[in-house]
Amino acid sequence: MNALIRHSVVLALVVAASWSVAPVRALAQGEALNTPKRTAPAATPRTPDGKVDFSGIWTPDRKFIYDINDALKPGETLPIQEWALKVTLERLSKDDPEALCLPAGVPRQAPYPWRILQAPTHMFFLFEGNIHSYRQIFMNTKHPDPADLDPTWYGHSIGRFEGDTLVIDTVGFNDKFWFDFAGHPHTEQLHTIERYRRPEFGKLLYEVTIDDPGAYTKPFTLYGEHAYESDTELMEYICNENNQDVEHIVGKDPRNKYTKP
Repeated sequence: MNALIRHSVVLALVVAASWSVAPVRALAQGEALNTPKRTAPAATPRTPDGKVDFSGIWTPDRKFIYDINDALKPGETLPIQEWALKVTLERLSKDDPEALCLPAGVPRQAPYPWRILQAPTHMFFLFEGNIHSYRQIFMNTKHPDPADLDPTWYGHSIGRFEGDTLVIDTVGFNDKFWFDFAGHPHTEQLHTIERYRRPEFGKLLYEVTIDDPGAYTKPFTLYGEHAYESDTELMEYICNENNQDVEHIVGKDPRNKYTKP
């Protein structure tokens, strides 16, 4: 899998670096330690018309992979309805649509890099995995009549700029994807409003308000942060609905609050 390959490459580079670095010389008494000066973060890039340029490859935020409880503000709890909590507790990892090579939906992330492409009329989010797919955001327009929308994995997204913040409003979801490995569900009433900010070149701040009266008692907001990936490109990731490893996925994913002591 890509994740294993990427992990192995990073580990090999770290080991190689440790072999090549000479032992650090001990400082004599009173000798000053020359520490490098910190440089200021690179400035936020902008398009010719002055808008923030969100283009680039970004790391996924793990809080949107394993358990969305981790993306709440400290002290907040998920306002989940009783039936939705029961479903969450009963779901097993082998039944996760994402494990079956289906789209992750919104706001879930896969553990692979993703790219933003920005144009005046559209924005596109390209995903390396877990499937090799994309979202398209229609800029400065309106949603069609709900009766004309077929429920989809990524919904229908419209975007606009509010100052330096990119706001993405999405409706028209199906109810098939899980919010995370924990198995949090949603219904077709799901409505998300995402806000992206790029306060400096290498940082992408993210928040998403989830409004789904079918599964949660009130809207709630999740928070995250993505880091810019330099000197890399998205890799080809082929995943069809034939994951042979699913039979080895036993029980429930342990990286969520429901399986922790």
